[in-house]
Amino acid sequence: MKRLLNLASLLTRPKSPVGMTPADVVHRENKWRLLRYRPRPEGVAYATPVVLVPSLINRHYVMDLLPGKSMAQDLVAAGHDVYCIDWGTPGDEDRFLTFDDICDRYLGRAIRHAARTSPRGKAHVLGYCLGGTLATIHAAVHQDTVASLLLLAAPVSFTEEEGLLEAWTRSPQFKVGDIVKAYGNVPWQLMQGAFHLLRPTLNLAKATTLIDRAASDEFLDGFLALETWGNDNVSFPGACYERYIEELYRGDALARGTFSLSGAPVRLENISCPTMCVVFEHDNIVPAKNAAVLVDKISSRDKELVSLPGGHVGAVVSRAAQRKLWPRMSEFWAKRDADARPAAKANGAAKTNGAAKTNGAAKANGAVKRARAKPAAPRAPKATAKAR
Repeated sequence: MKRLLNLASLLTRPKSPVGMTPADVVHRENKWRLLRYRPRPEGVAYATPVVLVPSLINRHYVMDLLPGKSMAQDLVAAGHDVYCIDWGTPGDEDRFLTFDDICDRYLGRAIRHAARTSPRGKAHVLGYCLGGTLATIHAAVHQDTVASLLLLAAPVSFTEEEGLLEAWTRSPQFKVGDIVKAYGNVPWQLMQGAFHLLRPTLNLAKATTLIDRAASDEFLDGFLALETWGNDNVSFPGACYERYIEELYRGDALARGTFSLSGAPVRLENISCPTMCVVFEHDNIVPAKNAAVLVDKISSRDKELVSLPGGHVGAVVSRAAQRKLWPRMSEFWAKRDADARPAAKANGAAKTNGAAKTNGAAKANGAVKRARAKPAAPRAPKATAKAR
């Protein structure tokens, strides 16, 4: 009976409260903005900040999905100073934004802004999906601001693709230039339809799972939050998309060492910072081999490849990720942070713009244990605006 009542309530059930971890806008440019999550009441435990780089074509709040099921919330509760890029929604005038504009200039400004708060002048960078590809390319050219690289399901090579999407996008009939000329920005509806070719039975599988587990209110909240995110997509700036498809996807230029960023060659062997590459065994969007290839190509001595069960989205939203992956990520940064310090008091140095308490972030389910630390770091700069 509970299952039937919950299914009937789907039509009137309010939207899940996504992206609720308190944050401030500390930089804004064109359509994108940089968020800084407010620290826990005790203050941050590490002086080196963390910058979250989501996919360019998805909303950033997948990293802050629900209270108690939020990667950002857990990292804040662990004592990290966490920033996140919100790429925003491109307008028609953004059809000419290039790959260099986004990966070099926009991403570079976000990392430099966060790095200014660290005595080392560097930031830990976490990239998810296409955001991980952007982070990898940027780090290969700009090692000076990247303290470490942590990649979740981030494609570096594109040679292991297969299925209907592969057959369509690699055929001569798929003319990228014509699509960009016709649309300007590539519509998110077109890309969403293309991703459905990766797993044509996905919607049927979701419906079956929904019926089977509808008796659980917790499941329904998570399901609706993911559906909200999954259908709140972003169009791809035209010029950037054309280069991404022609050079990275079709030409495999990053893995082959023939890609460039603002005229500078992108050599993966130039990446020497500590690196963790996380792949997922059942990822139907980014095959594990396409992400894992990075580990053999970089020169970092401090590097590790982590293979976990689960799919592409589970990397940032699942209970398994919350229990196993997020604590491991926090530990990765904690061990490599030369500026760890004891947790500050509630009125201490790490507060941002008189920021309010973190709304119980430290009590989130599966919250990472607070890291122990060492000497003090300087006061974080004041934020400029509240995030919505």
